[in-house]
Amino acid sequence: QVMLVESGGGSVQAGGSLRLSCAVSPSGYKFRDYCLGWFRQAPGKEREGVANIDSDGSTTYADSVKGRFTISRDLAKKTLYLQMSSLKPEDTAMYYCAADEGWCPPATWGAWGQGTQVTVSS
Repeated sequence: QVMLVESGGGSVQAGGSLRLSCAVSPSGYKFRDYCLGWFRQAPGKEREGVANIDSDGSTTYADSVKGRFTISRDLAKKTLYLQMSSLKPEDTAMYYCAADEGWCPPATWGAWGQGTQVTVSS
């Protein structure tokens, strides 16, 4: 069972930046062979996909974060990142990283982190 641990959340004013990290402990597959993603869920709203990065390093983003957020991974550190800039109050949510073996997007995501809270004040 792959293990995921997020960190880096916090409170920031609108226009500010944060970087989220997700430490990945692979199981059965090499880190590079996972599809990795970031999701978020605001109170009273459904969980939504924010970005993902494929095993070949290709990335996709939700329209709401394009140009502001950047997903990346460090193969040596086995860590997934989400650099968030120009943050808006509507970015406030619990952010989760997720992983699954193989190509993105998976039919279902096999592993989730515990989440890290991001709060953006106006």
